[in-house]
Amino acid sequence: MSNVTNIMIVGVGGQGALLASKTLGKVLLDAGFDVKVSEVHGMSQRGGSVVTYVRYGSKVYSPIVDKGEADFIVSFELLEAARYTEWLKPGGQIVVNTQKIDPMPVITGAAQYPENLTGELAAAGLKVDALDCLTLAEQAGTAKAVNIVLMGRLSKYLDFPESAWMSALEQLVKPQFLEMNKKAFQLGRGNA
Repeated sequence: MSNVTNIMIVGVGGQGALLASKTLGKVLLDAGFDVKVSEVHGMSQRGGSVVTYVRYGSKVYSPIVDKGEADFIVSFELLEAARYTEWLKPGGQIVVNTQKIDPMPVITGAAQYPENLTGELAAAGLKVDALDCLTLAEQAGTAKAVNIVLMGRLSKYLDFPESAWMSALEQLVKPQFLEMNKKAFQLGRGNA
């Protein structure tokens, strides 16, 4: 079996998971890997949970990541990170935005948002890199760049030159938003 790296991008509909997965996929394709990206699964139009799988290696046969196979979980929101920990392989890495988006049961008062999720994930022995991507995105010029801040943070764990990420952004982002997205990437990576 070929050496395949599995990445799950999880979040809430409307947060930009599609651009994140396209950016990651472009970097991987340009590096010469066989890449499979699943469609966004979930209630993406209604603020529901969404999942995208990105798999790459010398040969990838399926776009789906099974439980216990994810090398990385990139999460747009804390509760979504907690929801998908079963998919993380032993020693896998979680990259998570510390932003909290209340799900419907919390909004309606039927449930409470769990406290200290980052601490609980770390206490469970998981490797967690948590950062306030919303604040960093706003520093870059737009709250909508949380997705690219997350890609910047993920890039620290993947062995691809920063220029490859910049090239992907140049090809995928409209010119009027390019500099904001580049800055968001830099802030996520920790270079700004």
